[in-house]
Amino acid sequence: MSTDPFTTLNGAVGSPPEHYGNPLGEQKLLASGDAVVDLSDRGVLTVTGDDRLSWLDSVTSQSIAHLGVGESAETLLLDQTGRLEYAIRLVDDGVATWLLLDAAEAPGLAAWLDRMRFMLRVEVADRTSEFATIGTLGQPAVLAAEPNGVPLVWHDPWVSVVAGGHQYASGAAHPSAGWTYSEILVPRADLDAAAALPVAGTLALEALRIAAWRPRFVTEVDERTIPHELDWLRSAVHLSKGCYRGQETVAKVHNLGHPPRRLVMLHLDGSEGVLPSHGDAVLAGDVEVGRVTSVGLHYELGPVALAVIKRSTDPAVGLTVRAGEVLIAAAQEIIVPTDAGAEADIPRLPRLGAVRR
Repeated sequence: MSTDPFTTLNGAVGSPPEHYGNPLGEQKLLASGDAVVDLSDRGVLTVTGDDRLSWLDSVTSQSIAHLGVGESAETLLLDQTGRLEYAIRLVDDGVATWLLLDAAEAPGLAAWLDRMRFMLRVEVADRTSEFATIGTLGQPAVLAAEPNGVPLVWHDPWVSVVAGGHQYASGAAHPSAGWTYSEILVPRADLDAAAALPVAGTLALEALRIAAWRPRFVTEVDERTIPHELDWLRSAVHLSKGCYRGQETVAKVHNLGHPPRRLVMLHLDGSEGVLPSHGDAVLAGDVEVGRVTSVGLHYELGPVALAVIKRSTDPAVGLTVRAGEVLIAAAQEIIVPTDAGAEADIPRLPRLGAVRR
């Protein structure tokens, strides 16, 4: 791959750049829809062939068999027990289905899909070396690649509950309403033109994502995660589609049980000038109840984080985060409530031997 032009811009820190010297100013610019974020370290796969959509539909959680040309979707690949293995962002251009992932996930998913082709008319290819990802909350897709005549722009469905999905978060307003996020695929040869636009760093994008309660695979997911814990049924799971691996767990937890953990947003005390890191312990009193998954400094909310904690943790209790030797007070904002799940209206049967009066 050629040198990333974003890293040569004035003030760029990191690769891709975390910021360009003014993280909060960049965040405001990004939130207003006037900037782009370099995500050129992300992975890009394609699936081509006549059976591509029906095949992907059969092995993942979302109903995508009839995804229209230019339409976007999100789907999850689960293991047999319903735990997350991959989170996949999809856009179809009528010839190929484009799969957008975090870079570390692309080789493993490509290999798994290749093994699962059997006699179907599909081909899997890794296109990461050819196409780069650019994030935005509003910039027009003028630079989007169009290898088959359709602009390759993925619009995040998190903005509302998709058909067949379900939201556990309660309340009249959901912060995703302002999350007009999209990802644009750009030929790597054209990245210079993308870098000429107003830019923001990845820190800006992370803070806005946290404020929108938007889970991300590389941060929120561990080896035990099921979709319900992150409220991911709202955008990436269709509860009425046909059988797929892990569906039994999805249905059982949603209809009869409760997820063992739940996602919260933490409003952090910033008086110490310390931010926690991914994996730092979340405490209720002296008892560890979960872990921080993402951290950001929001231009309006201040220091915030996402954390996955035990479902039974009292929603009203004050929490603390252990960041090295520093304890940071944290107020939890409920995303997934303690009573999430058990949605099926199943009448209770009388106990054996009970006397009916």
